[in-house]
Amino acid sequence: MRVVRVRSQEWEKLVNRGVKRRPRVEQRVRTILEAVRLEGDTALLRFTRQFDRVALKPRQLKVTEAETSAAFQNISPKFISALRTVIDNVNKFYRDSAEKSWKRRDKDGVILGEQVIPLGRVGVYVPSGTAPLVSTVYMSVLPAKIAGVQEVILCTPPKADGSVDPHILVVASLLKVNAIYKIGGAQAIAAMAFGTRTVPVVDKIVGPGNAYVTEAKRQVYGYTDIDMTAGPTEIAVLANRSANPEFVARDLEAENEHHQGLAMLVTTSKALAQTIRKQVSEGVIILVKNLNEAVEVVNQLAPEHLEIHIKRPEAILKKIRTAGTIFLGPWSPASVGDYVAGPSHVLPTGGSARFFSGLGVRDFYRVSHLIGYSRKALEASREQIERLALIEGLPKHAASVTARFGKEVAG
Repeated sequence: MRVVRVRSQEWEKLVNRGVKRRPRVEQRVRTILEAVRLEGDTALLRFTRQFDRVALKPRQLKVTEAETSAAFQNISPKFISALRTVIDNVNKFYRDSAEKSWKRRDKDGVILGEQVIPLGRVGVYVPSGTAPLVSTVYMSVLPAKIAGVQEVILCTPPKADGSVDPHILVVASLLKVNAIYKIGGAQAIAAMAFGTRTVPVVDKIVGPGNAYVTEAKRQVYGYTDIDMTAGPTEIAVLANRSANPEFVARDLEAENEHHQGLAMLVTTSKALAQTIRKQVSEGVIILVKNLNEAVEVVNQLAPEHLEIHIKRPEAILKKIRTAGTIFLGPWSPASVGDYVAGPSHVLPTGGSARFFSGLGVRDFYRVSHLIGYSRKALEASREQIERLALIEGLPKHAASVTARFGKEVAG
């Protein structure tokens, strides 16, 4: 690991790590999106041959019930047992955060409120490169289901033999995903955003992916909603001299196990920094004077995962303003959040935790405001409406109110 000084040029690059333009990726993605928009399934099949080296027929784009049934025969019963426990954890975490419609009426007859409506159809993207991200299925689908989304579909790249990993199929089946498609990359995002003969249009696309998937999500935003524009995974470990060096090293190494993963150590201890520098090859170490500066550094980094390895992590918790998920103490490694704790591991990266949150139930609603006025309430507000409308040069706005009382609008 290399040492980075706060306020150095390298530090500035680290803080602004998510602000990158990749013209070549942008152009290639734009070409793929336009092809799928215009050609539909034909383009999907062509890109699947080109990028995944798999030749599918149109009817093979959608996973069949027979394929899903066969998947159950190719996995260990212990996997299903473990999965049920994890699903229960995620359900318990999100159940209480489900939002409800509300309204209130005051003494003048004014009704105000919000009508909370689950999205109609959501698309989940599940990467499947060197290994299938099975956990992404339940971490993305369950919050949508708990919110009451009517239909959830899933896109994932096919394997070399044209099949989908059986673990992904089993998880999707147990969660009652409505349809699964053998489509990967930017073309999968395009299919869900624009729709094709085989793939329906969705209201929102969620899930992680590579640079092409992320750029595709950015470009289709507006045609459909997206969860966030997430990049390579990352962790920051905030630690002092009380930290267990072995735990810290292992957690940083776990992040380096991901392709382009970023491991960061923020510490007040020179001894810990020296130990970790010898044990962990990739990543950065940021030495700080005290815990207050450590918190300031973390808030500027806005990491996806933040582990706090000090004796009383709760003592500084309220000062942490920007982090995807915060892990408290030495017995809370990021891996527990990746797989079993309950909160989704679909999290903001690249410093975007300053303004994005981790995926949750609230991401699968849209809200309509409710306004209901009685005659008495409208008459009480008439003067303010007329005055403001005339100041803005919109006399007909004022007239729409005064007409209800049989009077002309004053000039």
